[in-house]
Amino acid sequence: MTKLSMVDLLILYLGIKGNGRFDEKDLDQSELKKLGVGRILDQLASLKERRLIDLNSDGSFSITNMARHILWDKQIPMWIKILRILEIKSQSLEKISSFLLLSQDQIRDEMEDLRKRQLVLMSPFRNETGLVKMYEILPEGIEQIKKAQSEGFQNKPEIKKPHIEIWSIIEETIEEVKRLEGISDEKKDEIISNLVKIKDKLEV
Repeated sequence: MTKLSMVDLLILYLGIKGNGRFDEKDLDQSELKKLGVGRILDQLASLKERRLIDLNSDGSFSITNMARHILWDKQIPMWIKILRILEIKSQSLEKISSFLLLSQDQIRDEMEDLRKRQLVLMSPFRNETGLVKMYEILPEGIEQIKKAQSEGFQNKPEIKKPHIEIWSIIEETIEEVKRLEGISDEKKDEIISNLVKIKDKLEV
């Protein structure tokens, strides 16, 4: 399978949302505009060279079946699609569901199952809107993508000891300690230091 960059994904997603087609106007109205004309043209040329888009006679572009097969083919299991997105870049549940054109409810259970199987890791991340759960792929998840390439979409690996899930809980607890009021910074540092030691002992 052709590996995608984040820009590749954004361009293909733009076409998928547009019933398989997009043009210069769509690009200009998207977040891709900030990349500049030169960068966009280079990326379009790269996608065309890899046979992921076709140039139409009217100057618009069409998404090829090869591109659809990466993330938007019904034959591809959802868990593989999620891992492929996370291999490109860590994402929130909201972003992943958006790229797959599915609701968050449709993928939430699948994501939790991937966590239990130690294929992805959830880490809390604070932004201007509050605490966001960010998901990243683990080495075991990357290995499953490789296996799917060579062996087909075999069953997911067995659920192992929940070290990864414990690691995620500790990470979330650290963030909560940082926000505690009525406790000195020195005490916070002491608690966080102990939590970090526990993480290290897990050898994740």
